[in-house]
Amino acid sequence: MPPSKKLNEGDRAPAFRLPTDKGKIALTELKGKIVVLYFYPKDDTSGCTKQAIAFTEDLAKFKRAGAIVIGVSKDSVERHEKFRAKHNLKIELGSDEKGEVLEKYGVWVEKSMYGRKFMGIERSTFVIDGAGKIQKIWRKVRVAGHAEEVLLVVKELKSQKSK
Repeated sequence: MPPSKKLNEGDRAPAFRLPTDKGKIALTELKGKIVVLYFYPKDDTSGCTKQAIAFTEDLAKFKRAGAIVIGVSKDSVERHEKFRAKHNLKIELGSDEKGEVLEKYGVWVEKSMYGRKFMGIERSTFVIDGAGKIQKIWRKVRVAGHAEEVLLVVKELKSQKSK
């Protein structure tokens, strides 16, 4: 897969349909809801686990604000099931083994570690409003405090919607 094109805030969110460890999830079926779509490199690694746990811990607050949280990686549905069970995760976990959604959202990028270049997932989060428009994008996310920062944006969106 080549590096993908970057999306911007204000763009229409690309449609997706992904298998999850709970069935399937599609953006078109979430109209009217705020969607927190976050992309992470790999199940059961340190940063990815901390991020999933943080979103799970705040999930009730996200739901009260009218939002659904979906984590996406290239891991298989089976691997997501194990990840969920091991860490008691409550968020949706989408499997994008072919990388099609990663590419649409511009998170499949060239990375480098110890001088070696490779393609991988850029840890990123998108907040999509109920009309399907991208309201906020975080790229190269630092995990600490991120779920709380996203929640503030979601609450602000909800308060704007109710005015």
